[in-house]
Parts: sequence; C-alpha cells; structure tokens
Amino acid sequence: MKIGVIVESFCEELHTALKSAAQMGIQGVQIYACHSSHKSLIEMTSAERADLLKYIKDLGMEVSSICGDLGGHGFQDKEGNPKRIELSKQIIDACCELDTKVMTTHVGVIPTKDESPVYQEMVRVAKVVGEYASANGVTLAIETGPEPATRLRHYLEDIGGKGIGVNFDPANLAMVVRDDAEKAAEVLGPWIVHTHAKDGKNFRPCNPANEYGTLELSDLTPGYDAKALGRAYLEVPLGQGDVNWDGYFRTLKKIGYNGFLTIEREVGDTPKADIQLAVDFLKARMW
Repeated sequence: MKIGVIVESFCEELHTALKSAAQMGIQGVQIYACHSSHKSLIEMTSAERADLLKYIKDLGMEVSSICGDLGGHGFQDKEGNPKRIELSKQIIDACCELDTKVMTTHVGVIPTKDESPVYQEMVRVAKVVGEYASANGVTLAIETGPEPATRLRHYLEDIGGKGIGVNFDPANLAMVVRDDAEKAAEVLGPWIVHTHAKDGKNFRPCNPANEYGTLELSDLTPGYDAKALGRAYLEVPLGQGDVNWDGYFRTLKKIGYNGFLTIEREVGDTPKADIQLAVDFLKARMW
C-alpha cells in the first residue's frame, strides 16, 4: 500500500501543497477537479495538465485519483443529471491526461427503497458514467459514507457492469452510520480501488438523509431537529477517532488491496501538522 494525500487538505497554493507533500515522503496526491484554490482541472488545457503532471512526477509522486465531487445531491437530481454526466465525462478525460485510473465522487444518499424513482435514477446515471469510465480505462469510485456498506454494495450490484468501484472512507462510515471499518471493507472488498485515511467520532445516532440532505423525502425522519440534538459527529486527527484501524488494515491486506491510503483532513487549525501526524501513523501500521 502507498500513502497519498488530498492536496487541498494542506490549505496551501497548489504547487506549494505539492511540494509539502513531497517533503513528507508522500507518494501520491488526490486533486479536486473543481476547487476554489486553483484553476479547475476541467478548465485546464491539455498542455496545462501535462505541465501539472510533469511537476508532480518531478517531485517523485503520482496522481492517486481525481476528486469529482460536484456538490448538491449527486446523482439524485434528474433535472441536473445531464450536466453532471457531461462534467463527469470531462473529469474522466482529465484523469486520462493526468495518468490516473480513478475518479472519486459522492453520488448522494442512496435511498432505502429500491422502488424509489430517485434510487432508479441514481442507478441509471452511475451506469452511464461507469460505462464511459470503463471505455477510457478509468474507474468511477463511489465514496462511502451516507449509508451502511451493505446498502452501498446492493447499489453497486444493481449498477453492474464495468467502470464502477469504491473509494473507501472509514471515517465517514464510523461518523455517520457507525459501520466498523474491518467488516465494511470485507463487504465492499471486490470494489475498493482507492481509500481515504481519515478518522472521526460519532456522538449520537443520526439519519444520513437528514445530515446530508436528500431528494427522497420518504427517507427523512419526521420531527428530526439536528440542532436541538447537538453535534452528531466530528472529524478528528488520524488515530484519535472511532475507526478500527488494526482491523481495517487486516481486511485490506486480506483482500489484497495494494493501492493508496489517501490522507484527508477537512477541518482543524493545523492541517499541515495533522497531515504529518497521519503520515507517521500510517507508516507505523502499514508494514
């Protein structure tokens, strides 16, 4: 396994963040396709992407994946999906030019009922994007989080075909649905092509549909008041949360995963120090 990092987690200018990653001995970087801190990868010309890739390789790293999160409700939004499909295809094209085989994304909260029109739309769109990804040697890696691993696996099986995988984020599962990373990785093992190294704590049971938002209104809990109940979860530095790291690593080795553990730090006042802590934490447990 290799250590990666989401470069935006440094909260630095892109090229400065890339240098910071290289100085820590990190082997790969995940880059947001659309981010306010740097020019969108979609808007870059082929020449600009080539220059960026050369810069990364000259630092001794590679692109582990491109984060193709497009905000909103993911693939739930039927009216907005034609644009999302087109943008997803453009991100897949960027993956090819940046020499990575993985595009990660959040598809939105997967409805609890198969007969939901929202669920059926999410299956349809994932198939379309997955087919385009497969045709270009890329995998659309759906990130874990808003639903238990068993529900995500069912969704993946309904999509079927090639070009579909999982970006396994153990913290999302621990924080939101209290899924154990070791068991969840066993459930999703055949699809895991990329992972996030992130940690978090859960403070109370919560409904993902309420926390993330959804267009499938039947999944919302009547009378649910998140503010009155208090914080449901919190991202924390690696090793300080609820993720069962020892069990998780056992499963990754068991299923033969040999890809990236990509550090993600979305909150906190000392991101660079937290990323270094995460690098040290991973190095002490990976081998």
